[in-house]
Amino acid sequence: MATTVQNPPPPPTKAKLPNVAKAGGIMMFSLALSRVLGLLRDTVMVSQFQAGLATDAYRIAFSIPDLLFMLIAGGGLSSAFIPVFSEFFHTEREEEAWDLFSVVVCVSSAIVLGLITIAWFAAPWVASYISEGKTHLVNGVEVPVGPGFISDVVMMSRIMLPAQFAFLIGSILLGTLYARHRFAAPGLAPNVYNFGIIGGAIAGPILGVGIFGMSWGALIGAVVGNLLIPIAVMIKLGSRFKVSFNTSIAGVDKFFKLLLPVILGFSLPSVCGLITTKFASMYGEGINTVLNLSNNLMQAPLGIFGHSLALAAFPVLAQFYAQERMDLYRDQVSRTLRTTIYLAFPAAAIMLSAAPQIVHVLYEYGKQAKEVETNHAIAVCLQVFSLGVVAWCVQPALMRGFFSIHKTFKPIILSTGMTALFIILCYANTVLNIGYIGLPVATNIAAILLAIILFFALEGDVGHLDRKGLLITLGRTAIASAAMGGFIFGVFKVVSIHHMSRLIAVLTFGFVLVLAAWVYFYITRAFKMPETEYLSRAMNRVNKKLRPIAEVEAHSE
Repeated sequence: MATTVQNPPPPPTKAKLPNVAKAGGIMMFSLALSRVLGLLRDTVMVSQFQAGLATDAYRIAFSIPDLLFMLIAGGGLSSAFIPVFSEFFHTEREEEAWDLFSVVVCVSSAIVLGLITIAWFAAPWVASYISEGKTHLVNGVEVPVGPGFISDVVMMSRIMLPAQFAFLIGSILLGTLYARHRFAAPGLAPNVYNFGIIGGAIAGPILGVGIFGMSWGALIGAVVGNLLIPIAVMIKLGSRFKVSFNTSIAGVDKFFKLLLPVILGFSLPSVCGLITTKFASMYGEGINTVLNLSNNLMQAPLGIFGHSLALAAFPVLAQFYAQERMDLYRDQVSRTLRTTIYLAFPAAAIMLSAAPQIVHVLYEYGKQAKEVETNHAIAVCLQVFSLGVVAWCVQPALMRGFFSIHKTFKPIILSTGMTALFIILCYANTVLNIGYIGLPVATNIAAILLAIILFFALEGDVGHLDRKGLLITLGRTAIASAAMGGFIFGVFKVVSIHHMSRLIAVLTFGFVLVLAAWVYFYITRAFKMPETEYLSRAMNRVNKKLRPIAEVEAHSE
């Protein structure tokens, strides 16, 4: 039975409420750029090294740093830190907020450095375990990979391990900026990171280090984007830090209580990629890369819409909870979910209806039989992954809904349960010999179930959300997305971009997507969906800015 939270009268302060729409726009642009750069990163990797054993080794090498990120809670650091920091910072206890920040950074740094050292020495064992069953073609025969493959995995992992310090401690630094409603600077972090990897992929062959250049680029990009830039911005804003391990100060115990369930649990979003990498290693050469590339494409809308809107809403939700405004809290969660669904559904439709064209534009650089087969596999996996896009996109907002009210135990327990189910499905896929295509199917099942369970569990803690509005949004966006997807599929049935030059293919593909976006927009506007008003207002602002320029040009003529 849902618990109804009483809404107290508004607090006496007349502080201006945060502009979540503006923050969401900033984060959406930043993360959209990050995802574009992420796709460009994959495109450069495929063009430089092709999808094969070297790229499989690079993908598996990420498993060891990812494992460390998972063990120390990764994004859970900021999710546990922001609500406590916000509680102090937005209730006139700023000095205590910075004391908390100092202790959390110092204690976390000591823990992370210790774990990096352990992971460094454990890298050979972890690499062997994850690569177990990996084969490659030799004279037409599948044979197990040799020690050279494991050695490459270990070396690349060790290069990237120090980057985890930048990610983990950087998440705390960025947390202070999110809590202060500063979103532009944090948006740079993933973009700088991707630039580093792209630069490493280009420079690697030139410098004679091959795909190892991508590992060095990841390290440099992580340090610059997640440590140096946030530190510079924090100094400019007058942030305060001092070396302190005094865990008895106010807020530290609450921080670790919020963090503990995240560390002990195994959140599905955090470990899904790691588990998929392990099971994908049981298949042939290039399969790790195929699943990674298709998963990265599926993750694009998750980053652009899901994470951006959740990150923008998170500090605001924490502030509403600290100020005991649960009416505003529930309204904000509902609006964030509706907007996320509105944006995620058409993204899924594009992937389902235009997967071959997406793969052709991004990854098709050769016409050999192996490359054609690989690209077909990526397209099929992308179509399967697309069926879970909406579920993945709403999860960040739901998870942060819990974190903002200082509850991390319940969502992590639920997510850990879904992770266990996901592992069982992956094992069943192997036993039944379904093939690697069963891995994205298992991912979708777990993701959809988790999204549904998280929604009802959150309602149990904060009261009923806008169920009617969410169902209406789901229904109308599903209809509009189906029409949009049908339009895209029909156009590409008539117009094939596979025999065009790359530039013409890219331009044609982009033009079709623009037309499809207008189809979706006009259908949803005919449904009088409130989400269309955001785009209309944005276009009106652009027109107002462009009108004076046009008038000046007309006058000069």
